[in-house]
Amino acid sequence: MVAILRAAIRPLARRGYATAVTGYGKEVDGFVGAVGNTPLIRLNRLSQETGCNVLAKAEFMSPGGSIKDRAALYLVKDAEEKGLIRPGGTVVEGTAGNTGIGLAHVCRSKGYQCVIYMPDTQSQEKIDLLRMLGADVRPVPAVAFDNPQNYNHQAKRYAASLDNAVWTNQFDNTANRNAHILTTGPEIWEQTNGGKLDAFICSTGTGGTLAGVTRYLTEKSNGRVEGWLADPPGSVLYNLVENGKAERVGNGSITEGIGQGRVTSNLQPDLSLLTGALHVPDSASINMVYRLLDEEGLYVGASSALNVWAAAELAKRKGKGSTIVTVLCDGAYRYQARLFSRVWLESKGLISHIPENLQKYIVLP
Repeated sequence: MVAILRAAIRPLARRGYATAVTGYGKEVDGFVGAVGNTPLIRLNRLSQETGCNVLAKAEFMSPGGSIKDRAALYLVKDAEEKGLIRPGGTVVEGTAGNTGIGLAHVCRSKGYQCVIYMPDTQSQEKIDLLRMLGADVRPVPAVAFDNPQNYNHQAKRYAASLDNAVWTNQFDNTANRNAHILTTGPEIWEQTNGGKLDAFICSTGTGGTLAGVTRYLTEKSNGRVEGWLADPPGSVLYNLVENGKAERVGNGSITEGIGQGRVTSNLQPDLSLLTGALHVPDSASINMVYRLLDEEGLYVGASSALNVWAAAELAKRKGKGSTIVTVLCDGAYRYQARLFSRVWLESKGLISHIPENLQKYIVLP
């Protein structure tokens, strides 16, 4: 059997395919043991169009369905290691969705209660899933961070009112960033044959992924690998990185959980490492949602599509033969009632940005 396997591998290796076969895998310890080690997918059509390697880390394949499983796990581990929570305690977080879902999974697997405060602008699919996972979900009006009623501040106050409870503080708790220094960055380095990439680019909400991966890749490559920000409308970070001024571009975005009005503690240590930023309009993001579904068979959300559009754009800037890596944050099923609804797309003025031959995927009224 081994001889047959090796014979099958040799022609693939000659054609440039990654063929590291080390065995059939091993069992992992519950949900938390399954977090990480996601595939790195070559996006064939965009790679062909740009003459580059456009690669995307398939975080939708994480056991909780998103890249935020990594942050959730490390936030809880950090609280345990610091003695901030004991068995049977309560984890409280303010989140736009995916970190909450990751926390709900981790809490179920570890026996903690989970309370989630979130803006009432988030998709019903996310809210329903959180409740199915046993979380106590508390949607509150979406207000700015400097408002005492912001969902993060409400989460902090509630945790402080309980015994044996912790507010995991995903935006400013650098255990989030550390998750990506310790896992995502090293995985990308290994999956690109020892760091054979030119740049990493992604959007940011808490800043953990962008900061942690950029820090790891920059240090590991002695500054050769660049880190770039992809930013949606309504965020101040694009202007901050490009022009040194924290000024908003646009008034808001169809994407959820990304874009910022401030620099978080997760992003702050690594902001100076960023080479540049790309502003991504919603029209480009929705177009890429449909392109990825049609061309690659990938059913992903708008933030993932934003990342991919930015990666392809950066590939063009870097030139033929370059390798650009981004992340596919989660799947589209958490947003399908919006992204594939004709009424919703028309209300946002986005129908015209979806090519007519791809509008067959708009299957919801």
